Amino acid sequence: MEIGVPKETKDQEYRVGLSPSSVRALTERGHHLFIETNAGTGAGFSNEDYRQAGASLVSTGAAWSQPLVVKVKEPLLPEYEYLQKGQLLFTYLHLAADRRLTEQLLNCGVTAIAYETVELPDKRLPLLAPMSIIAGRLAVQFGAHYLERQQGGRGVLLGGIPGVAPGKVVILGGGIVGTEAARIAIGMGAQVTILDISIDRLSYLESIFGSRVELLYSSPAHIEAAVPTADLLVGAVLVLASKAPVLVSRNLVQTMRPGSVIIDIAVDQGGCIETIRPTSHSHPTYVESGIVHCGVPNMPGAVPWTATQALNNSTLPYVLKLANFGMAALDKDSDLAKGLNVQNNRLIHPAVQQVFPDLVD
Repeated sequence: MEIGVPKETKDQEYRVGLSPSSVRALTERGHHLFIETNAGTGAGFSNEDYRQAGASLVSTGAAWSQPLVVKVKEPLLPEYEYLQKGQLLFTYLHLAADRRLTEQLLNCGVTAIAYETVELPDKRLPLLAPMSIIAGRLAVQFGAHYLERQQGGRGVLLGGIPGVAPGKVVILGGGIVGTEAARIAIGMGAQVTILDISIDRLSYLESIFGSRVELLYSSPAHIEAAVPTADLLVGAVLVLASKAPVLVSRNLVQTMRPGSVIIDIAVDQGGCIETIRPTSHSHPTYVESGIVHCGVPNMPGAVPWTATQALNNSTLPYVLKLANFGMAALDKDSDLAKGLNVQNNRLIHPAVQQVFPDLVD
């Protein structure tokens, strides 16, 4: 099969859909790879790396014109013109937060499989997990930076020092993002609280963190008590293919101390904090009600060398199936089939259908 890999166009998005190692694995199986020139340079992969792996270096249009297109992020408005009927697109989509893209995919007739909705029988999301790990770890790394006074923060050192209390990190959601955020915050010496609605998950977190983390059931009362005390508030809520619920109201944000920091990883699904809005790596923060907000939806793009390889470790087996069997791969792999969001001008994924019922046939 002919496979195209365009260069990402989102602000400072340096990840690339396929690494040279993945390209080699595909070309050795007889597939033809068309990589947009300089698509991987931001992640540390040169054009020569791709040539040696067996790929052809091509223009933007040529990369997009292939029957299978593999990306990292959702197509942006300038890329809509490249979407073609019958084309198979494999990438992150997060359609619940993007009606315009959803409508475009429906209108153009592309078949779109979203990384974030490929689902294993035990409900794990194998293609979302590696980026969730990175985003969770970066959330605290970023948050510690934005707490610095020169960045508009309170001037709090998360780890504190002997004689001075550490900073407090409150994490909404104890899934992969929340767990990894807690792991880094604990390593920095911060005081950490995690809130989650699953008692089973809280029990699991106790088994790995013990008494180093305060674990609370995510009730409105507990959220209202925890948020005002946070130096760093991390939104880490995930609802599969749906908008994240708003757990922290604007009024509650206003009870936080000036210079505190909010980082909402759920921003690509609408966000779980009312005052959050998408930002970018070029302009990552804004201040509202005296609180520093960070809503970068492609946070792992800050570490593209690590993130590209981590993503490819998970996506390559599915790319190989799509390359080998085309759409028949969905019949052979029920996990991959759950990733199908749009096909033949129809909205397929049940959770996305619930978000946009008026777009369902």
